[in-house]
Amino acid sequence: MSDLYAALLSWAVTLSGYPPPEHAPEVVRKPHAFFVERACNGRECKVLGWYDGGSNVYIDDRLDAQNDLLASSIVVHEMVHYLQAVARNDAGPKTGAFTVLPSCRQLIHWEHEAYGVQREYIMRQGTYLPVGMSMLHAGCDHAETQPPAGPR
Repeated sequence: MSDLYAALLSWAVTLSGYPPPEHAPEVVRKPHAFFVERACNGRECKVLGWYDGGSNVYIDDRLDAQNDLLASSIVVHEMVHYLQAVARNDAGPKTGAFTVLPSCRQLIHWEHEAYGVQREYIMRQGTYLPVGMSMLHAGCDHAETQPPAGPR
């Protein structure tokens, strides 16, 4: 792991409160087409970073995390997702990010957490950038937010 990525992992650990992982993830740079195909189901999208389980964090190869604050904050965001997986013992090698598919509410919680850390990282650099705005209107189907029907 490069010194830059080690420092960004340290930021993710510090700001998230998750413990340092035993093994750091590998940051893998990929062309935008990789994200369109794998993270966005073949539809054009704006995804620039992605954690899909295992030990890899994928970053769009157009990003310059060394010289661009938004780019480095995206790495921090994806590192938080890696730390979340390690914390739930779900970061081992496999296909897909989850051993057990989490609820919609849990997924939204994890995204809010990662965006919160990303915003804090940016603010600690003395800047404000509006990240995570798409999450303001994220929600789950009504059925998922209600307790299961049955005897109480």
